[in-house]
Amino acid sequence: MVSILRKYVTVAMGVAALLAADVAPAVARPAGSAEGLRRDVEAIRALGVSGVQARVVAADGRQSVAVGGTAELGTGRPVPSDGFFRMASTSKTLVAVVVLQLVAEGRLSLDDSVERWLPGAVRGNGNDGGRITVRQLLQHTGGIHDDLPGYTTPAEYYRQRYDVHEPEELVARAMAHAPDFPPGEGWAYSNTGYVLLGMVVRKVTGRGAHEEIRDRVVRPVGLDRTRWLGTSPTLPRPHARAYQFFGPGSRVDVTDQVTVDYGNLSWVTTTRDENRLFRALLSGRLLPARQLAEMKRTVPVSAEVERMWPGGRYGLGLVERPLSCGGSYWGHEGGDGGYITLNGVTGDGRRSAVVSMSEARGDSLEHILEQEDAASALIDHALCAGGSGAS
Repeated sequence: MVSILRKYVTVAMGVAALLAADVAPAVARPAGSAEGLRRDVEAIRALGVSGVQARVVAADGRQSVAVGGTAELGTGRPVPSDGFFRMASTSKTLVAVVVLQLVAEGRLSLDDSVERWLPGAVRGNGNDGGRITVRQLLQHTGGIHDDLPGYTTPAEYYRQRYDVHEPEELVARAMAHAPDFPPGEGWAYSNTGYVLLGMVVRKVTGRGAHEEIRDRVVRPVGLDRTRWLGTSPTLPRPHARAYQFFGPGSRVDVTDQVTVDYGNLSWVTTTRDENRLFRALLSGRLLPARQLAEMKRTVPVSAEVERMWPGGRYGLGLVERPLSCGGSYWGHEGGDGGYITLNGVTGDGRRSAVVSMSEARGDSLEHILEQEDAASALIDHALCAGGSGAS
């Protein structure tokens, strides 16, 4: 599996019998797509996903919310309509925004080498931080091999779930491997590249990336339900429990665990806040026009990842995907500890959608793609309901 699929094969996923609980929509000032949203949530539930919550924000600010399934197997407790979930790789967008703000302030350059800021960190087995730029880390074109800890069995989950890993340890794991390709000559999703970016932010600012994210993004945008957990393995309430399906007869509650790259990615959020984040970003509230344009300069993803993101392209911590109604949309999905979340916003930042699932079907590539496709369809339908999303 390629690295981006780790969210399915090394953190919470799930299949099993379809739950008896019906999908129950919770609508806040109903938008025109409320019924369509309900149907798309039902389609995800029909795959066997235990819990789903989705929120669409129309151009006029009206919201539609639909939830389905249960927040905890065996209880029938409904999924909270604004429950917390792990943000996971969606927080790569947060890291990228901070880096680009620092670029706008003249404190670093996208063309700076990793070696300039982190001397000796990327070295050995053909790795050379002097040849890899900040831009390439942001865009996954640096060639750094990914080797983050993960689990593929229940025993591994129970053994590793409370392990804490320092950024330097994670980078050292990657340096034990040769690069996937020479810098700038390919594309491969690299979580390790974002570990390095967090280290660069600390070097430039003297503060942790999570502190810069809090003060530069979370507070200014009013994301009052977006929180950094650090090494805490538990989520705030309310939240749905998260499950991983390891294979027939092996469905495990994996809600409690320490995020591997806790320095950058240990964030939890809600569908309401995630919509606010992407609307603020694409409407130009977080970055000057020049840096936002840089963020939206994309390259093709690998053939393996394009199976999950048909027609997808990657910018600087931001993914562009085509809409069935024409044009494209922007976002960055994430998955960790059983919470699989897709999102999207039109190029003008006016219409957005988020769907978060509290179970992932990671026992086979076929199931991974089924779940990804169903969630992607929900985002596409929600954004196309408001017309073309041309960027």
